[in-house]
Amino acid sequence: MQREGLAAGLKAGLTIAIGYFPVALTFGLLAKTTGLSLTETVAMSIFVFAGAAQYISLSLIAAKVDPVLIVLNTFIVNIRHFLMTASLNEKMQPDARWKKAVYAFGITDETFSVISTTGEGRVRTSYAAGVIVLSYASWVIFSGIGHVIGANLPLFLQAAMSIALYAMFVALLIPSLKGNRKVVLLALTAAAINGFFFWTELLSTGWAIMVSTLASAVIVEVLYARRGNVLRRAVERKEGA
Repeated sequence: MQREGLAAGLKAGLTIAIGYFPVALTFGLLAKTTGLSLTETVAMSIFVFAGAAQYISLSLIAAKVDPVLIVLNTFIVNIRHFLMTASLNEKMQPDARWKKAVYAFGITDETFSVISTTGEGRVRTSYAAGVIVLSYASWVIFSGIGHVIGANLPLFLQAAMSIALYAMFVALLIPSLKGNRKVVLLALTAAAINGFFFWTELLSTGWAIMVSTLASAVIVEVLYARRGNVLRRAVERKEGA
């Protein structure tokens, strides 16, 4: 059993909180330029707590996409959380389901990485709580501060901040593209499909993003599965010879 408890979790969560500072601050600034109120901005961070999904939601809100589609897109973007929480469940100490449900809400890419790499043995719930509480508080508070700062910026700077939204998407995408041809193919396929829907106007913005995301994932997985089968047959023929 891990000895680390709440204090150790808070200490580990401090690094995430510091990392969240510029990202959450920028989110608050962009939320202000998108037209969200301070209450709406903070509420989104409180109830969603998912950086990439919140940024995508801002672009969809700006495009006046149907709220139902925004929720569906958020679900698709965050579907990886099912895998992360399932994996983490094997490492956590046995505990009440309601406690697991509470800290499962606080699982992000960053908190998952810290909690799942604490060392050998089971991880205590108090340690996970410490990591998540500090990370969560940082994201919510800095989102609100970003909105307040944005409200005091000159109008021309508020308008210019909309460009930062796309810069943020690029910053999130580029590290994943390095040395990973599958991610490159996935991004290009999604972009091509979304571009097709944009130019043909067959689907609205929200539906186009959702369909592009799902279709690209299916297409790339099918291609890689077939490629794996071809390579496996080639190896079997070589061994048989």
